[in-house]
Amino acid sequence: MSFFKKVKSSFWRDEFIPTIDSYSKTKRLVVGALLGSLTVIFQSAGIFTGIGYIISMMSTGPLVLATLVSLRIGVMTYFITIFLLAMLQPSELLVFIFTTGLLGLSLGGGFKYLKRSILIIPFAALCLTLGICILLYVFKFPVLGPSVSSDFSSLVILGTFAFSLLYSWIWKKLSISAYKVLNNVFSVSSRW
Repeated sequence: MSFFKKVKSSFWRDEFIPTIDSYSKTKRLVVGALLGSLTVIFQSAGIFTGIGYIISMMSTGPLVLATLVSLRIGVMTYFITIFLLAMLQPSELLVFIFTTGLLGLSLGGGFKYLKRSILIIPFAALCLTLGICILLYVFKFPVLGPSVSSDFSSLVILGTFAFSLLYSWIWKKLSISAYKVLNNVFSVSSRW
């Protein structure tokens, strides 16, 4: 069972895009629930300052994996995480819905359907930028810190998009590296 599909691209060299298509429906459901629980644990760590913020950023990873299993499972995992965060850690709810969760869904969906870095990264960055703008301008939530005004500014939006491009690229690289490790683990365990 291979987790990777080789994709030819005219803009980039050959790429390995993670795919997980061989799971049964029951296994997909169980994997989605487990990944949702892991996402809640990571996102809840944001209550602790410092290292908690770094751990909180890791909640994107399980959601990317869940979306790779199936878009339906990814969306289900997203909503399970929202439900559990609403009960366990409501202070992290808005941040998850519009930043880390949205980025996980868009990256996973990009891996599954867009299949090329030149499309995946801008799509995920656009989704993350829209989520941050909704938090900042609609909910007046100071997601970028207290020094950034909640008054509309195109400079802030451009800066947020530039950061989102870099952040999406980093998460794409991290996701592919993690899946390569998983592929090696599963290929070694299948030989036993």
